[in-house]
This record gives sequence, structure tokens and C-alpha cells, in this order.
Amino acid sequence: MTRATATVASVVFGLTLLGACAEQGPPRTALMGATILDGRGGTPLRDGVVLVRGSTIEAVGQRENVLLPRGTKQIDVSGSWIIPGLIDAHAHVARWALDRYVAYGVTTVRDVHNEPDSIFAMSEAADLGGGLSPRIYVAGAMIDGAPATYPSATEVTDTRSARQAVDRLSVAGVHLIKGYTRLTPELLEAVVDEARTFRIPVAVHLGLTDALTASKLGVASIEHLSGVPEAAGRADPLFAAHQNGFWAGWTAFEKSWATLDSVALIRLAGQLAETKVTMVPTLALHEVFSQLDDTTSTTDPDLLSVPANQRTAWKVPEMLSRAGWTPADFAAFRRGRPMQDLFVRAFRQAGGRIVTGTDAANQMLVPGASEHLELELLVGAGLTPAEALGAGTRDAATLLGADSLGTLEPGKAADLVVLSRDPLADIRNTRSVTRVMVRGQLILADSIRNRW
Repeated sequence: MTRATATVASVVFGLTLLGACAEQGPPRTALMGATILDGRGGTPLRDGVVLVRGSTIEAVGQRENVLLPRGTKQIDVSGSWIIPGLIDAHAHVARWALDRYVAYGVTTVRDVHNEPDSIFAMSEAADLGGGLSPRIYVAGAMIDGAPATYPSATEVTDTRSARQAVDRLSVAGVHLIKGYTRLTPELLEAVVDEARTFRIPVAVHLGLTDALTASKLGVASIEHLSGVPEAAGRADPLFAAHQNGFWAGWTAFEKSWATLDSVALIRLAGQLAETKVTMVPTLALHEVFSQLDDTTSTTDPDLLSVPANQRTAWKVPEMLSRAGWTPADFAAFRRGRPMQDLFVRAFRQAGGRIVTGTDAANQMLVPGASEHLELELLVGAGLTPAEALGAGTRDAATLLGADSLGTLEPGKAADLVVLSRDPLADIRNTRSVTRVMVRGQLILADSIRNRW
């Protein structure tokens, strides 16, 4: 062997040795032995393994079929269940709530209105892995007709200003547009058409437009079941109430459910399902608000996760005073709840997509915890536990346009939840969160709760 050949051989050997000793890419973690509900609706995978490399799922399968590379960190979660990370598709995110979402297994939120500066900062920090936070999809400031319901909304008065509002939001980099109660059909059509140019979906809380009209205009989602009573019954009195102000409109809307004809409601559910619009019913909001006259609601243990100063800031008595709700109003709200459930059930049976959303952190709606209430209420409305889980994972990801979220598959984001009890046996078992993984970072839920 010549000296040159020996030198080359030595270099090659050294590089080979260095390559063998060096860490090849991000570290791997394997969760071993759980029953895996991958979110695709198939048979649960028993004695399963989820292999994660960095922030990405590398493999999902039964233990005997998954070969673990050398150096993989193995974590035994036998006797547990693993589901995809939960998604709250209707939220108003507050900074204090970020770790609460994670502790409850909510790894993604869709913020449908907020102060632009703060929500964009939170979303960007979450994307960069700054602090304990779910992923945040942002609408920025919602678009409303005149006079705008909230000063932080973008007020539009004609189709030109409506299009300009969409243009500004698109430049800001929003993930979706939120339209609010004072948008007429004409204004909403302009918003949807302009948003379509930028391929930005539009979510709406309706007031002056009925749900069928809005869905035919091409909105991606209808929030709170808004516009449904207007499309199923006599719209004019409800439109007039919305013209009189937000609380007048919301009160009339909630009370109207008890007066709707079930046949008309079921027929409307089928018509709406045909348009492919997604419903984000926020049953948790309807349920919690219908019970605000019940003093025992303040003893809900989930409220302990809310900072005392935030519970005070909710100013529930002041809100009830502004709304002017009477005992008769609350009774009407509660009579209407079964009709809301009927519509949700009929919409699902007609093939419509339903997605979980909660309206947290509005009054008495606890970030993270309200997601589990929503799942429970969806099952109470007639969905199976598997369908409810799909609404909170796979279907919510579809609404977000997030191909990397919602199911546990190789190549997808490593967002998942480890449960100590079977959610298919009882949907309330989604509350039994022991570990949460966000972007590949595995966190013990109790380690977060102990800080509260």
C-alpha cells in the first residue's frame, strides 16, 4: 500500500468512525404498548408503538412490527390510549391560557378574533417553540358591518371596504377570515369572493344573513349554529333583533330554537350538508350560557385552572345585566338545547362535517377543559365517541387545511395525547390526560397542572 493510499484509507476510516459515533439527525422517542386510536376511524391498534423523530412521527404500528433504531428512547405507556392532539376550532386565545390548553390535550387552536398584535406574536412564538403553547391559527380582527359590534373589529360599510379589509388581512398573513353578525348577504358575498382570490377560508358568526344563504356563498364554516333558525323559521324578526344590537340578537336567536319545527330543521340540515359547509356548533357555549343562572355552576372544578384575577375579569354579573336575561329567557334557552342537538344529529346523518369549537376563553368557558365538554355534548347530541373524536382531530384539521395534523401517521406532526382510560368506552375519558406531545416535545400533564 502506498503512503497516499494509506492516507486516504485512514481518512475514510476516520470519517466512517465519526459517522458511526455522531448523532444522525434528531433524537427518536418511542411510546410503547398503548392502544392507538390514530384518528382515521379504523380498528384500534393494540400493543402499539408511536415512533417520533424530532417533531415528526416516523412510524405507527404494533410493537412486533416496528423496528426501533439504535439509541431510541423507549417510554412504556402500556395500559394507556393514544389519540391525536385535540383541536379547538373556535377560540379567543389569552396568553394565560396557553399552558392550560396543552395540559388538557389541546395541541392546536383556531383563534377567530383577537387583538392582532398580541395574537400574531403568540402564534409566531408557538411556531418557533417559544414556551409551552398549542399551535395557533389566526384570523386577526374579524370583519363586521356598521356599526361594528366590537371596537377591535374591522368595520366595513360597502363591498369596496369589505374587499379592502380582506386584502389587508391577507397581507398580514392570517390563516382565515372571520365575518361577524352585521354582515349582510351583499357584504358577505364580497368578503368571500375576495378571500377566495387569496385562497383564505371564511368563518362566520351570522346575524343578518341566514345559514343557507351564507353556505351557498361559499363560507368554509358556520360558527355557533348561527343563521340556522333564520333559515329554518321566520327570519325577519330575528334579523330585526340583530339590528337592535348584539345581545338583543343573541337572545332572540337562542330563544328561537325552542319554537322551530323539527321537520323544517331536519330538511335544512340536509340542504346545508349538501353545500359542504362545516358546522362548528360550540355546544359548550350554548350549554354553559343556558346555565349561567345556576349558582352551582361556579363550583365547577375546571374553574380552578383559571387564574382568580381572570375569573374576576369575566364580570359575569355585569354581562348578565348587559344582556338583560330573565329567568324566562334562561328557561327558553334550556328548552332550545334539544333542538340544537337535533340539528347537529341530522346534519351529521346527512353527511355534514362537524368540528369541535368552544368559544373559550369567554365567560365560564375554561380553555382546554371546554374541549372535553364539547366532545361530551356532541356524543349527547347523537354522535358516537369515535365520531366526536374525529370532530376534534381529523375533521378539525381538514377545516384548518392542516394536512400534517389530525391523525397519527408517518410523516405527520408529532402532536398526540396519552390517556389513562378508553375514550371509545366513554367519551368523558378524554379528560384522563397523562401526557401530551406537542411538536415532538413530551410533557407530563401533571407537571403543568402543579404550577396552577
